Amino acid sequence: MSIKENLLAVTNTIPNSVTLVAVSKTKPMSLIQEAYDEGQRIFGENRVQEMTEKWQKMPKDIKWHMIGHLQRNKVKYMAEYVSLVHGVDSPRLLAEINKQAEKHNRVISCLLQVHIAEEDTKFGFNEEELLELVSNEEFKTYKHIKIEGLMGMATFTDNIDQVRREFKSLKELYAKLKNNYTDFNTLSMGMSGDYKIAIEEGSTMVRIGSSIFGSRN
Repeated sequence: MSIKENLLAVTNTIPNSVTLVAVSKTKPMSLIQEAYDEGQRIFGENRVQEMTEKWQKMPKDIKWHMIGHLQRNKVKYMAEYVSLVHGVDSPRLLAEINKQAEKHNRVISCLLQVHIAEEDTKFGFNEEELLELVSNEEFKTYKHIKIEGLMGMATFTDNIDQVRREFKSLKELYAKLKNNYTDFNTLSMGMSGDYKIAIEEGSTMVRIGSSIFGSRN
């Protein structure tokens, strides 16, 4: 199937209330351009250098989302243009994003990554750390970041009940925080293999790559 057909097949399964991030990491600009020509404007990358190269060469109305694990020393290379950072997983990273955004007189939107999976390889805050962060006085002084919500990745497993349980726990935490943070409007959970379950459990943003662009390179 073509990218056009893949994109149509995916968008037909996603409600209008859910934002689609087309995960374009490792994919050539020619394929991104095909998706762009079909109207897709939000693309997700996991390497800052690769994302920056694409940003420099591709249409400027594309919104680039950083969806991978982000090292603090890489923030400065994307602070000028990044639209949303999905994986903020430490207070120090948040401070660095605020610092670099200030240099460009920008406010960078961020999601706080929560560790919901039963895998040690996933990054993120636990609930206690998250609540501690958002009540921290220094956090409240950051003027160049906007925390828009939460992001999480479920365990990579065929156990649908477990995946659903993990997504449900993140939705409950999101609801708890949303009562106090009016900027919260995004719950990013769900990828090609589990996005339909994620949407059923309250996701407002899904990150889909292989179902659009084919298997990973």
